[in-house]
Amino acid sequence: MRVLIAEDDEYLANTVAAGLRREGMAVDVALDGDAALEHAAVNRYDVVVLDRDLPGTHGDDVCRALAAGRSDSRVLMLTAARSVQDRVEGLDLGADDYLPKPFHFAELTARIRALARRAAAPPASLDHGDLSLDPARRVALRAGRRLPLTRKELAVLECLLAADGRPVPAEELLERVWDEEADPFTKTVKTTIGRLRAKLGDPPVIQTVRDSGYRIGEP
Repeated sequence: MRVLIAEDDEYLANTVAAGLRREGMAVDVALDGDAALEHAAVNRYDVVVLDRDLPGTHGDDVCRALAAGRSDSRVLMLTAARSVQDRVEGLDLGADDYLPKPFHFAELTARIRALARRAAAPPASLDHGDLSLDPARRVALRAGRRLPLTRKELAVLECLLAADGRPVPAEELLERVWDEEADPFTKTVKTTIGRLRAKLGDPPVIQTVRDSGYRIGEP
């Protein structure tokens, strides 16, 4: 899951981003409305956590722009205002959910996950042969045995299974599973694929497709 945090309080934005990364999410940060729109124009986000009172392009206008552009991203609007009218206005702008400040991190995380499920409801199970993954429960099995996968390994496996035989480039995996802080020249993807192959065991199911990436199954 990839999330954009659009929040002008740099400490809060970076603290939330760090917490969400520990939860296995790929997170980018924008500190004003203009940067938020630039990020949304070049990256596909499952959820945008949007502070309503952003400098530059106001958060209301960011929300309107995302809605007008028929963005697939779900918008969770944040604001210090707590009145019912403020919540109604935020939802009328096109936000999918609304959370007043201050908030508990656990609630923010739960709301982000709920919005992501609404944005693209995952199938009950992704399967290939004796390998299966339950996206909602974050559980992978092979031949009925639960696999001890990390959050990143689960996310990579989900991308590969969801591609249904299409080779997935390393760059796409880096974008969907990590975030813009990841070094594009890193060997992170290759290393994670190596660990994932070892945990999946034999016979091997992940194929390397020269100049195309990685895939599970035949095209």
